[in-house]
Amino acid sequence: MSGTKSGTVKAAVVVGALGVVFGDIGTSPIYTIQTVFNPDDPHPVPVSTDNVYGVVSLIFWAVMIIVTLTYITLVLRVDNDGEGGIMALIAMLRRWGSGSRKAAGALALAGVFGAALFFGDSMITPAISVLSAVEGIKVVQPGLDELVVPATAVIIAALFAVQRQGTATIGRFFGPVMIAWFAAIGACGIAGVAHNPEILKALSPTYAVGFLAGHFEIGFFALAAVVLAVTGAEAIYADMGHFGRRAITRGWFLLVLPACVLSFLGQGALVLRDQSAISGPFFLLAPGWARLPLVVLATAATVIAAQAVITGAYSVASQAAQLGYLPRLRIVHTSASEMGQIYVPWINWLLMVSVLTLVFAFRSSAALAYAYGMAVIATITITTTLYFYLARVRWQAPLWLVWSGAGLLLAIDLLFLSANLTKLAHGAWLPLLIGLTAFTVMSTWQRGRQVVTQERERAEGSLGDFVERLRDDKESYVRTPGTAIFLNRGKQTAPLALRANVEHNHVLHEQIVILSIETLPVPHVLDDERVRVDDLGYAGDGIVHVTARFGYMDVPDVPAALRLLEPAQTEGKILPDQASYFVSKIELVRGPKPTLAPWRKRLFTATSYITADAAEFLGLPRDRTVIMGSRIEV
Repeated sequence: MSGTKSGTVKAAVVVGALGVVFGDIGTSPIYTIQTVFNPDDPHPVPVSTDNVYGVVSLIFWAVMIIVTLTYITLVLRVDNDGEGGIMALIAMLRRWGSGSRKAAGALALAGVFGAALFFGDSMITPAISVLSAVEGIKVVQPGLDELVVPATAVIIAALFAVQRQGTATIGRFFGPVMIAWFAAIGACGIAGVAHNPEILKALSPTYAVGFLAGHFEIGFFALAAVVLAVTGAEAIYADMGHFGRRAITRGWFLLVLPACVLSFLGQGALVLRDQSAISGPFFLLAPGWARLPLVVLATAATVIAAQAVITGAYSVASQAAQLGYLPRLRIVHTSASEMGQIYVPWINWLLMVSVLTLVFAFRSSAALAYAYGMAVIATITITTTLYFYLARVRWQAPLWLVWSGAGLLLAIDLLFLSANLTKLAHGAWLPLLIGLTAFTVMSTWQRGRQVVTQERERAEGSLGDFVERLRDDKESYVRTPGTAIFLNRGKQTAPLALRANVEHNHVLHEQIVILSIETLPVPHVLDDERVRVDDLGYAGDGIVHVTARFGYMDVPDVPAALRLLEPAQTEGKILPDQASYFVSKIELVRGPKPTLAPWRKRLFTATSYITADAAEFLGLPRDRTVIMGSRIEV
């Protein structure tokens, strides 16, 4: 009985993974082969029997090497307490990259750039996915081609408009829809292969190698479009924490991989029979009566793919803020039971404007494909590099194995990357520009925080000296009943709000808690490790320092953390729901000190304006939170 129940649970997890993890890569058959043979490509691949075999073989082996070998077999085994994704790799570098600080620092910066590229991916994926699906209308009814862009814009606008409602309700339908999708594209692929079984020869790597070696001037440029077959590989890794490696692996091998390969083979077989089918091989592979339903199903599948990458952008932004690469962002939790389901308004509206701009600027999935491939392969290359570095420093993998494995896989990644560089003038510049912009913001914010912390420590002064002065000069202030919680960055300096309360108001609460928030490079922290107490060496004065520790995927909740404290630890029971909270709000102004380049100072201060309210971010009660301002020059 228990075995049956266990099997049911596992099946449900696999279905959930199919609905979230594989949306992006599962819709790549819609546009990959069509893009490779696009006659308007600046480096067109002529349609011929040899070229079709070569391209289909390249696609198959790209999927097998990059997705199956690199991600499913290798990268998914590297997790940060169960969590994956490029931000998890950055956190792991912080934990275990101390052997060579320069190398770890450089790779962490590369990881930040990879995370920045993901924001570009989050803008391009909804645009190209939905456009490619709606373009199926042109196959069903060519006279409706003028409706493609407006219909796409309406679908995308509606998708972003409902984000605030959360995905808890619609998410449960994602799995069954994607199962229907993979079943449909697999069935169409089987029908195509049945009409021309000779296409199965393309499964041999000799056709891929022969195409590249014998027609390198064509095959090399074709790689820029072939890489579209592996879009969504990074999403597989990023969503590992929600479903686990086993569920993702089973979903990939049992359904996703066979369905996608059959679709690619079927399209290749169709083009071999009728070269004119290259105008829309994915939809033309279906029988006439099924094309309109397939367009509808494709639109639903691409919306799911877009939803997955939008949710991923929320998660990356939230984690980046926790790790100090972005300011605090307002985060809305859309599910009472699932902590990972969040909505970030600022990111949502930025993405919506960006995606709609791309739709109206490029107007076709083929035009966007040049931009899409660069974002995909650049992120894959960075992830592969970080993986092998961690395999060496964390798991002590033999050096010969690391170098041989990294050499082989990175050679393939770099070949795809160099092919995409040839498309720079045709759209590949776009994800690089988005990534560079996001990277500049993130690195500037991190550096600016360091400068502000240094200046703030000077203004705050030593906490030990301040407490000593309070003991020696008790006549200068009055002890008032109650508990005051002062938020501070650490226990070395005195909170500005505490100084102001004593020096200007001449008041000190009977019970003082100086609270610091520490974000650890792990996704979650258990309750029994949540809080640490230090009496600062002045037991009996009613002043203690508490460190509340959170993982980079935890929701900071100060009152909940304080409830974990024992009365003996804090010289009396703390009642978080009755205490007063004091927060120091910093106003940043540009000063003459050469701490940052002038343009970076302007960028840092401008970025600070999107910082979310500290009280809301930390879960502080509004009616008992006092904000005390101070000014700091950067």
